[in-house]
Amino acid sequence: MKIERSSEWEEGFINKLNELEKWDSWTLYKMNYEIVKMKLIPDFTGLQATKYLPNLKPLKHQLEAAETVIERMNGKAILADEVGLGKTIEAGLVLKEYLIRGLVKKALILAPASLINQWVEELNIKFHIPAVAYKKNVQIERHDVLIMSMDTAKKSPHKERIYEQNYDMIIIDEAHKLKNHKTQIYEFVQSLKKKFCLLLTATPIQNDVFELFYLISLLKPGHLGNYDTFQSAFSASKHDLEHDDYLKELVNQVMVRNRREDTGIDWTNRRVQIIPIQFTKEEEEVYNLLGSLQKTASFSMITLQKEMCSSKEATGLTLSKMLEDNEQPQEIEEILAKLMALEVNSKAKKTLEIIEQAKDKVIIFTEYRATQIYLQWYLHSNGITSVLFNGKYNKSKRDYMKHLFKERAQVLIATEAGGEGINLQFCHHVINYDLPWNPMKLEQRIGRVHRLGQEHDVHIYNLAIANTIEEKILALLHTKIDVFEKVVGDLDAILSNFKESV
Repeated sequence: MKIERSSEWEEGFINKLNELEKWDSWTLYKMNYEIVKMKLIPDFTGLQATKYLPNLKPLKHQLEAAETVIERMNGKAILADEVGLGKTIEAGLVLKEYLIRGLVKKALILAPASLINQWVEELNIKFHIPAVAYKKNVQIERHDVLIMSMDTAKKSPHKERIYEQNYDMIIIDEAHKLKNHKTQIYEFVQSLKKKFCLLLTATPIQNDVFELFYLISLLKPGHLGNYDTFQSAFSASKHDLEHDDYLKELVNQVMVRNRREDTGIDWTNRRVQIIPIQFTKEEEEVYNLLGSLQKTASFSMITLQKEMCSSKEATGLTLSKMLEDNEQPQEIEEILAKLMALEVNSKAKKTLEIIEQAKDKVIIFTEYRATQIYLQWYLHSNGITSVLFNGKYNKSKRDYMKHLFKERAQVLIATEAGGEGINLQFCHHVINYDLPWNPMKLEQRIGRVHRLGQEHDVHIYNLAIANTIEEKILALLHTKIDVFEKVVGDLDAILSNFKESV
């Protein structure tokens, strides 16, 4: 192959010397200069990301949270703002900042399946980050910002494919679902390489103080010592601890928590109350009979008593299952007969009263699908329109149920799945028909309506039947709230404004 030296440049060079052509384009030079200038990051402090986000107007507390994570916490933090204050916006700001500064090239976001689409939309539209939701045909290595459900990520072959990647940043939404070191998702996240890591949860303590220990240990191993050291230093048990001021100081080194009252935003009020209910004599008789059953391998008496405080339909399903298992058939048949003969559900009756007094849209939270179906029938027979919402529904059906509730029905009857990933600011009445053991589930439920965009005071009704297990649940909820406030910080009212029990 013959290689010859080109002489084409000579003609252009001579023309420039003779001023027949310009040496360069001043316009192109200025454009290039401006581009280089835009790429410069003159300061280490402060956020550059806001210059490149025309579709986003972050609030002051969100900007401050992002700055704190980057400048003080080196990109490893728990974002623990109260529900509805925009933790995803804060995480997006941090991610965008690191992408602009060239410190992050690949990022993995793990979230509950119900929140995947929300993450994709927010990152793409508000932050101009080309995030992709993981599906079977998605090639992980080809996408720099990947969003995946927790349940998918922790299983083979997906987890092995993720381990092969070098992610610079890991973001975990609803991080309280990691719970502790024994869960599969916790072990998976612990094994990931994490240069930067954000854990998002409004409720870093759900049931006991050790959940916070495991979250922080995942983020910064050794920050609170090992398990034995932590337990010893703070005399920690599930629902009690000492030296909480010192522990709070350590926690605040890795946690950003904004409360509604600290944001400078004019929030509507929460009007929270406990509504005591009395069983009828017939209901009380069945409840006491359930307590007299012998312990079984299949179901605890606590389960049956909780179900009885909800509906005879929920209780009947469990008793029927016990009959199938041939457990105490004679006693159970007698109880079932009395149960099915009940004509009044005192709690449902009180619920109807509240709905009729509200004369507005209402969300009811129950723990049992059998109760959910019963309540829809009961309300319908009293002229109240309602729609159901539970974890069995796919995204399309969830969106449709939300639309029906907004446009047509007065009541949404939701199981616990309705307490996550759905925003209903157009509603401002919440009935906690069944009380959970976990106070943070109450906060999640209330947060569906008491969030940015809510224009009315929010009314919360916590139903509890006197002289039943629900009194014990109330007492335990207060204890758990106390532990949360000692370590994490004050919590908005979720049981009653004065923290009274039945």
